[in-house]
Amino acid sequence: MLKKIWIAMLCLSACGAAAAEEPAAAGDAEQAAAAAVQFEASLRFQQGEVTLPNGVAVLQVPAGFRYIGAEDARRVLEDAWGNPEGDGTLGMLLPSDVSVVGEGGWGVIITYEEDGHVSDADADSIDYDALLADMRERVAAENGARRDAGYAAIELVGWAAKPHYDKTARKLYWAKELKFGDAPDHTLNYNIRVLGRKGVLVLNAVSDMQQLGKVEQDMRQVLAFTNFTAGNRYEDFDASIDKAAAYGLGALVAGGVAAKTGLLAKLLALLVAFKKFIVLGVLAVAGVVGKVLLGRKDQSA
Repeated sequence: MLKKIWIAMLCLSACGAAAAEEPAAAGDAEQAAAAAVQFEASLRFQQGEVTLPNGVAVLQVPAGFRYIGAEDARRVLEDAWGNPEGDGTLGMLLPSDVSVVGEGGWGVIITYEEDGHVSDADADSIDYDALLADMRERVAAENGARRDAGYAAIELVGWAAKPHYDKTARKLYWAKELKFGDAPDHTLNYNIRVLGRKGVLVLNAVSDMQQLGKVEQDMRQVLAFTNFTAGNRYEDFDASIDKAAAYGLGALVAGGVAAKTGLLAKLLALLVAFKKFIVLGVLAVAGVVGKVLLGRKDQSA
């Protein structure tokens, strides 16, 4: 489940393969590590006040985090973590103390859904235990289609953090524990929704369950330093000119809006457990093609 570095190698000769294999492996590993360092160095990190590309929200990024823009976020998601193409990402937040391509690396994907002003009138009436049961049934029912598409089945194990809504800040957060196929390690999906005038700011983080304590601590900070800009805040809603959303807080947690907009696909719901850094290179290693240098390939991948 953790990232692994792979090298695509070209076989130039079939002679002397056995003798060349061991010395080549050390050099190839060094090249792979250098490529990982070079990739991370190419990212344009930002801290301090960052206004998101669409101008609706601003982040006060502290020293413990780094922000990368939409294009760099695409490179991380697709090139570094091996996920399918997506669109609509406004950037990512990455912890400063972990390499984005290293073991334990994780990040917060930022998007914005302008489906209208979401009412929080149902905040006190949602039965989150019943909602979880419904979500489990729906995830299980969709596993047939996932298998047919060549992906691992998903099991919604339960809440890693039960949904909580801050009525004053208009911010909602929760976390789910997921199991992908036969993977022994479970996956953490931590969610933040910030309600605004015309839509919802969506922040999703994915990591291993073992990192729950660290991720939860960091995401509390993200909650605090993420806010809509003046004119786009929840209280700026004008019922005479602004559209109201057709769903409430319960649908945000259940994923109804995600299913409608295709957000789950964009946010790696199927492949997130198998993110890996792929280095494409051509190396003069005789008799060896596609050798795994650092670790074994996940059977489920």
